[in-house]
Amino acid sequence: MDFSIKRILCPTDFSETANKALACACDLTEKFNAELHVLHVVRDYATEWPSYGEGTVFPGFLDQIEKNAEELEVAAFNQLGELLSHEWTQSHNVTFAVEHGKEFVEIVRFARELPADLIVIGTHGRGIVSHALLGSIAEKVVQKAPCPVLTIKPDEHSFELP
Repeated sequence: MDFSIKRILCPTDFSETANKALACACDLTEKFNAELHVLHVVRDYATEWPSYGEGTVFPGFLDQIEKNAEELEVAAFNQLGELLSHEWTQSHNVTFAVEHGKEFVEIVRFARELPADLIVIGTHGRGIVSHALLGSIAEKVVQKAPCPVLTIKPDEHSFELP
């Protein structure tokens, strides 16, 4: 079996753990002389908010959501540009992308379309109760990804028995 890593996908939510995962992805990028794709997903709330009455929403609501999504995209691109030094990005094959939608769905879709050979993603290390209530984007990516996934835990992570 020939396992080569040519394209690495590193999703980020700009958290401390995501930055730790990005550092790992950068190391792997250098070791394998791979492409690095850094992705941020802007949550698409327009598809998640309930309508009121007969399938209607508050006047102007969807327009405001679309405007906010555009502002969030611009802000995300600005933040992506600050994650890595200009020198590092110039000497490596790095691309930044922003997608809109449900986080794990867009990460998996992006990985399929590349196609990615490896996804490096940070986990938030939530306790079992909040995990059960909120779910885990990283866990869903692990379950659905078309390639291996390396999960990076936060420094303060402690193991909790189920």
